[in-house]
Amino acid sequence: MFNQTELKNKKISEIIAEYPYTENFFKEQKLVLNDQEKNLKEIFQNLSLEAREDVVFDLEQFTASLLSYIENMQEFLGETDSVVKTLSILAGKDKSGYPENYKQLNIKSGEIISIVGPTGSGKSRLLADIEWTAQGDTPTERKILINDQIPDKKWRFTGGKKLVAQLSQNMNFVMDLSVKEFLHLHAESRLVEQEDALVDRIFEEANQLAGEKFAAEAQITSLSGGQSRALMIADTAILSSSPIILIDEIENAGINREKALELLVGEEKIVLMATHDPVLALMGDKRIIINNGGIADIITTTAEEKKLRRELQILDKLLGDLREDLRYGKKLGQISQQLTAIKLIN
Repeated sequence: MFNQTELKNKKISEIIAEYPYTENFFKEQKLVLNDQEKNLKEIFQNLSLEAREDVVFDLEQFTASLLSYIENMQEFLGETDSVVKTLSILAGKDKSGYPENYKQLNIKSGEIISIVGPTGSGKSRLLADIEWTAQGDTPTERKILINDQIPDKKWRFTGGKKLVAQLSQNMNFVMDLSVKEFLHLHAESRLVEQEDALVDRIFEEANQLAGEKFAAEAQITSLSGGQSRALMIADTAILSSSPIILIDEIENAGINREKALELLVGEEKIVLMATHDPVLALMGDKRIIINNGGIADIITTTAEEKKLRRELQILDKLLGDLREDLRYGKKLGQISQQLTAIKLIN
């Protein structure tokens, strides 16, 4: 980030290269930029009397206003806050008031943490504590740290860029837009470069995740539940500035869930997922065991468990194929033959 003195002496081309949105600022201020290889000081010195009348500010005021504009845009786009190297969860208590069975869990960028436990055990409560960057002020009394520090209150109380993006089981659109229009609208709000290429990539990734393909011209309100979640996962992974992703029972989303996790982690997000699915649970680097509202244990996934996951994936794929066969009218005898082939039945 440039300071005010540096801004005065930076070439206009360098400022625009670093902060592309400043080009709009210069236009709005009616500053004539005939030579972008000059710096602001040189441009102001060479302004004609007529040009000076169009510029509201003098050099000092203009530079201060430009700096403020850059800071506001960085805040809006999340450029100043998106680097989260570590998320830490400090122990609280369970529903009975007993201390949780750990002191502090540190999660690094690019890690997957699965959250497992019986229905009603408190998995969603843990996700909520993280989303709200709890500071001992929730029923669990947990505390959340970001990069070993207490998070800024703006994470909780501003409606702009969020620390956390949450993907729930139920996701529905209410906007009357096509898929392509929706993605372009989001990309435009982020002021991204190469917008068309980025939108195309999100669309392609979403179709790789979805069980059934959909067209770019399809209305988002017409998408199935699985298609909607596939679109939002791809959009969140590639375009969202939120560095932490919370997923609640992605196994019910009707999508290629393993590919979804790979996509999210590939974008250097911290991913926490509440799940009942053994394949997904073992995809995590660690799994948090929830019981009676508290964290009862934290288990690191072993090499043996990773090997087991690969075997479970084969069975899981078979079950997925069988579901598709049933949907498209295959007879039970044909399915029985497939099961026999892998020695599941005699």
